[in-house]
Amino acid sequence: MNVSFFSGTRFERLQGLLLWLIAAIHVAVLASLVLVLGSLTAHAQQPEPACHGTSLVDEMKAKDPAAYQRIVAEGDKVPNGKGIFWKIEKPGTATSWLLGTMHVTDPRVLKMPAGADAALTDAKTIIVESAEVLDEQKAMGSVLANPELTMFTDGTSIEKLLSKDDLALLESGLKQRGIPLAAVSRMKPWMLMAFVSLPACEMARKAKAEAFLDKRIAMDAAAAGKSVKGLETYAEQLGAMASIPTDIHLKSLVETIKLGAKMDDVFETMTDLYLSGEMGLTIPLLKQVAPDGSDDEGYAEFEELIVTKRNHLMAERAAPILSEGNVFMAVGALHLPGEEGLVELLRKQGFSVTRAN
Repeated sequence: MNVSFFSGTRFERLQGLLLWLIAAIHVAVLASLVLVLGSLTAHAQQPEPACHGTSLVDEMKAKDPAAYQRIVAEGDKVPNGKGIFWKIEKPGTATSWLLGTMHVTDPRVLKMPAGADAALTDAKTIIVESAEVLDEQKAMGSVLANPELTMFTDGTSIEKLLSKDDLALLESGLKQRGIPLAAVSRMKPWMLMAFVSLPACEMARKAKAEAFLDKRIAMDAAAAGKSVKGLETYAEQLGAMASIPTDIHLKSLVETIKLGAKMDDVFETMTDLYLSGEMGLTIPLLKQVAPDGSDDEGYAEFEELIVTKRNHLMAERAAPILSEGNVFMAVGALHLPGEEGLVELLRKQGFSVTRAN
């Protein structure tokens, strides 16, 4: 990959795609539940494909260090933008912990930061985004009970919404993953995003039912007899995605497919930022380097519905549990930073929240 990927409409596409990839990663957690994609199970018996991708952060450091320094300066302004592991304290209660996660099976992500394993072992109560992750049959029932959230139920199909050329791109992209268009044509476009944006190696691990970080935390806790509590239901999470206009989802779906193998670079960039704990760099990386004319309005809607609104809901529901002390809380890392991120919102709830790594 060369530096031209950062220029012109290429990076404008990347800006929107990184933002929507955040959502797609989250939605991919549900992929094993929506087994209209039964074809994925066929890949479970095949050798796992190698992971590819180059971090765009590393490339920028090497080829445009001045631009990278501008992004770092902007990222430094993001409240609580550094670190994914935090200590939560309140007078009279035992210490609790907050871990930012990435909803993937990548072995690098599954290795938690120093101190997190011990904190998890010692904790009495575990909080995850949705406790339904422990019971896939129950989660499937929740999804099927609200089909309008994931599927077109009015006779609409993806074939009717895309142009002939874009539909051909989608069909080709799905075919590369072993997914026939006919099997998923009534899925909402944001569901399809999960299957064309994730690297083949990640999809293969999911097909083998390997646990992503949040699920592994919940499963280990339940096996140890700990109380596992969720902050949201799958129906609520699906509803947040479904509330965003379909045309925005369609645009992101098409642009994702057009980038093809470059999506591996996008995914590696997200992973690189996560592993370095530099969550505050994510949005500045996109907004400072992207050219004028990028879809700020679309991002604002995404941020409000998928991040900010859910942050407030999580903080409100977590507060009484955290007040009991000795809790280990694990939620998506991009819910932590910012003026309306979980770290700041928990402080407003009366907790002292400090970096643990």
